[in-house]
Amino acid sequence: MKRNNNRGMVISALLCAIGIVIPIISPLKITLEPASFTLASHVAIFISMFISPATALFVAVGTAVGFLMAGFPIVVVIRAASHVVFATLGSLYLRKHPDRLKSFKSSQIFSMVIGLIHGIGEVLAVIPFYFGNSMSLAYYAKGFIVSVVLLVGLGTLVHSMVDFYLAQVIWKSVSKAVKLPEEVSINYNI
Repeated sequence: MKRNNNRGMVISALLCAIGIVIPIISPLKITLEPASFTLASHVAIFISMFISPATALFVAVGTAVGFLMAGFPIVVVIRAASHVVFATLGSLYLRKHPDRLKSFKSSQIFSMVIGLIHGIGEVLAVIPFYFGNSMSLAYYAKGFIVSVVLLVGLGTLVHSMVDFYLAQVIWKSVSKAVKLPEEVSINYNI
């Protein structure tokens, strides 16, 4: 039991580190002023969802704290903190319904639902900053609907689904290559 706890803590810590480092060093950014999206920035959180609710919660909280410590703007930190909601809900759902990841169609439906929750969470995180006049001028130049609803909301949905697919591909490869404890291993087809 203790060995599995240690393994789980190490996996969670590594996923936190990956989730913090990717947005800092990745050159793969798509910028649609005033928003930007870093490819694979959510992969660690999605992989943590495949492992367990506790791991998902730890990684979501850990990455938000990491963003705060790294000096990201507070709106980015709050957006990262909103990941606790979709990561925990998604992981709890997968714990009860691991078959949702067994086919491409059902996994994409799950990804879209999680992406909607993700996007709504990020929009709700941005709204107080937008109406508090603490966003960059580019947000106000494009207006609320374009900047917040479309770029943050819809942009996050699309970004989330791309990162979810990448996480599935990585998880499938890793779970085949590394012997994982049964409670960590979710098998599915992409």
